[in-house]
Amino acid sequence: MKITVQSSKVVTPSCSGGRPSGDPEAVPLTVFDKVNYDLYAYGLYFFRPPAPPSSVLEAGLAAALAEYPEWAGRLGFDARGNRAILLNGAGACFVEATADVPLDSVMPLQPATSETLSLHPSGEDDDAVDVDGELMLVQVTRFTCGSFVVGTAAQHLVADGLALRSFVNAWGQATRGAAIDPVPVHDRVSFFVRRDPPRVEFEHRGAEYKQPRTQTQAGSRKSRSNVDDKVVMHRVNFSREFVVELKKRASAGAPGPYSTLQCVAAHLWRCVTKARRLDGCTGTELRISVNGRARMHYPRVPEGYTGNVVLWARTTTTAGYLVRRPLREVVEVVSKAVAAMDDAYFRSFIDFASSGVVEEEGLVPTAEVDPSETMLSPNVQVQSLPGLPFQGFDFGCGPPFFFMPSYPPVEGVIFIVSSFSGDGSVDAYVPLFSQAMDIFKNCCHSLSAADARL
Repeated sequence: MKITVQSSKVVTPSCSGGRPSGDPEAVPLTVFDKVNYDLYAYGLYFFRPPAPPSSVLEAGLAAALAEYPEWAGRLGFDARGNRAILLNGAGACFVEATADVPLDSVMPLQPATSETLSLHPSGEDDDAVDVDGELMLVQVTRFTCGSFVVGTAAQHLVADGLALRSFVNAWGQATRGAAIDPVPVHDRVSFFVRRDPPRVEFEHRGAEYKQPRTQTQAGSRKSRSNVDDKVVMHRVNFSREFVVELKKRASAGAPGPYSTLQCVAAHLWRCVTKARRLDGCTGTELRISVNGRARMHYPRVPEGYTGNVVLWARTTTTAGYLVRRPLREVVEVVSKAVAAMDDAYFRSFIDFASSGVVEEEGLVPTAEVDPSETMLSPNVQVQSLPGLPFQGFDFGCGPPFFFMPSYPPVEGVIFIVSSFSGDGSVDAYVPLFSQAMDIFKNCCHSLSAADARL
């Protein structure tokens, strides 16, 4: 499959008339924005024909940007020196490309290959696409059969997965002339005000924040990853029947059934640990993203909020415990960690992050990424795209029939997404060193392993 970029342009909001004169409004990043990943998040959406004309897609994108001016802005600083989104109407990058094959001839595409990664902009300058600080980049790739793929690259400091989903759905709604729903809420101040007096009831050092890594520590981590095998990614499909049975076994004896995410995440944590062949005494941490919209109550954060409201539930044990104990015991500790991420925890985080301690102690987000690192072992991180699939992302020819998160693989960083088939199945994208992948594949589809030692 050869992907050829045909054009690349900047699309500005339809009602802005171009860049505004004078100094643009600067919207400071919230404590949730600043503690998140300072990188682009990538996604691929696969559509059947007929594909809308480029002019229609471009007009819809311009209309959506008018409703979501954050994505047409640029990162910068406000008058006080705080990092902010500059609402300057500079626009989003819109790339048009073609593939020289029918889409079905290459499906299912393998994740994290060079061909797959070429279906979305990289967020960095290359020979075909000029990138000038855009916070949103989209690429429409048309296949010879009439099918098309929409690839997005979105700066994570601007929004979390739920807010990004609202924007791409708005693009579809604007393209087909429908009303924008949910109505975007742009207020990044009122929902995250520090309490008076503040109440820091939980320890946030080592959770959301850490001391900056020294050059010696960074070099040690880098050298560990260099001696290991190549990182490869495997897409695991868990059928509805498998998920139902897994939840049944994991929830045996519990007051009620555990969630699909918690059961699948705990199952993958055990299988990954087994595949890594870790010493039984080695500590391992599971980190799961948690959406605060449903957990914060005073005030409640509305569904249409356009920024980040995500923290991470963490639970730690030993590799030996994971592989020796049944799944139901592992899910129990995972569930307790997720349940602990309640309104009190989120408010405690706001009070801590707003107190000045982060700046005084020189703390940095634990989400800070070293580009040279390719491994998370012995830990596992699970990212879950919240809620239903992107069924609202419809340009008038129907919603996508498939979605794939797309990113250069980091060993141990797992994405879990609901299947677009609507049959209750689940896809997990699991990156591991190739030497561990055979063991992982042998145990990840084993239900008997849920009740026994791996």
